[in-house]
Amino acid sequence: MTEEGEAVFNEINTLPGFTAISMYPMLFEAEGIEKTELITRLIENGLARYEA
Repeated sequence: MTEEGEAVFNEINTLPGFTAISMYPMLFEAEGIEKTELITRLIENGLARYEA
């Protein structure tokens, strides 16, 4: 999120990498979101969409 409250997308990728050199988790870690928290959020969002 920008300071103006706009969402910024890195890319739409259904299979983002989660290796030690993958940019996807590094982007979130740079914002203070650890990999375990990121994975938890992804799972929770997926479950919420499935239940909707």
